[in-house]
Amino acid sequence: MQISWLNIAIFAALAVGHAALIVAFVNRLHSCRVPLPLLHCMDLLHDLVIVAAPGLFAWFFGLHGPRLMFVGPAWHLIPVSILAYLTVCAVIALSIPFITIYRLCQRPANQLSNQSRTIDMAAELGFRPLGRGFGRLIADLPGNQSLKLEVSEQEFLLPRLPLDWDGLSILHLTDLHFTGTIDRPFFERLADVSAGLPADLVVFTGDLLDREDLLDWLPSTLGKLNAPLGCHFVLGNHDSFLKNTNDIRRCFEDLGWHDVAGRAQVIEHRGRPLVVCGSEVPWMGKQPDVSSTPENAFRLFLSHTPDNIRWARRNKIDLMLAGHNHGGQVRLPLFGPVYSPSAYGAHYASGVFWEDPTLLYVSRGISGKVPLRWNCLPELTRLTLRYPVTVRETASVTAVGAANLE
Repeated sequence: MQISWLNIAIFAALAVGHAALIVAFVNRLHSCRVPLPLLHCMDLLHDLVIVAAPGLFAWFFGLHGPRLMFVGPAWHLIPVSILAYLTVCAVIALSIPFITIYRLCQRPANQLSNQSRTIDMAAELGFRPLGRGFGRLIADLPGNQSLKLEVSEQEFLLPRLPLDWDGLSILHLTDLHFTGTIDRPFFERLADVSAGLPADLVVFTGDLLDREDLLDWLPSTLGKLNAPLGCHFVLGNHDSFLKNTNDIRRCFEDLGWHDVAGRAQVIEHRGRPLVVCGSEVPWMGKQPDVSSTPENAFRLFLSHTPDNIRWARRNKIDLMLAGHNHGGQVRLPLFGPVYSPSAYGAHYASGVFWEDPTLLYVSRGISGKVPLRWNCLPELTRLTLRYPVTVRETASVTAVGAANLE
């Protein structure tokens, strides 16, 4: 029989749609409060179903039964239930080009400048800071960027920033994931780089540990940082999987850090109130109560996951900082991230989003449980906030100066 290349092309597109559907389900499962053993089982099932289902379909319906791989048979010979699923896969496959175009057209919201530099941490240390075990094999894969660091300095315009706070700076770290695969010297060097970026506040938005016995790394890493308006933290879902998060919180606090999970702390800065609040929902605790804080106060919200953006908007948060999604860890050319443990899929994988009245910044984070980074550098970010009128006045002065020169 003659091979039907058209049907083979359709089958390939349906396999892509099937994979995208399974990935979307797994992404959203990881955004929920699900027991770790169940997550592991679902991840294994995900790996199996993505590969096995297309293979079984090709065997039973492509090479046997209706023999769709060859010219002649029709798709209507497939059982209705399977045909219905294939229709869903087809719709998803057809939507992928439009999703790609949408992502490519996105522009950073409220961003005034973005300067970055990349540090090869292994080159600076003079050795590859890797421990033993299977994870080392992954870290050694060609093109893996896990041992590099993008140091990003970005400026954002914030509508409600007080005039005398123009230039307020925040150093944002997230998702260190102490696993032992990427070894302690990497994170100690990270602390040195961070200390060289002075900021008014330092914040950490969760996922410090994957192994409890590595808590003693904290003093020589994040414990070395300080800031005039303090260091503030929340924990993440990987921290919640450990037996006792109280030990992590106690160690942070002993080092001078402030736990803002489920609470709102008011700091006075230049005679005005700054509210710093945090959330570890849905894995731990509750959302902070900001109703008793000054209504006109500038509100900074630390959330491990960007999925809390709807809460932030309802509570008039000015700036929300999050991590958790790691930028996808692997970003495909043109398309971008695929895996992102969020209720919104890869939409908030990383980057900046303006959702009035909240500016959300999602960092790609420093590391991950699996030390794999392709086209997705680890990220350390200092954000500088600008007062809108100052920006406009600066532009006006520049324009006037140019006119005078003419």
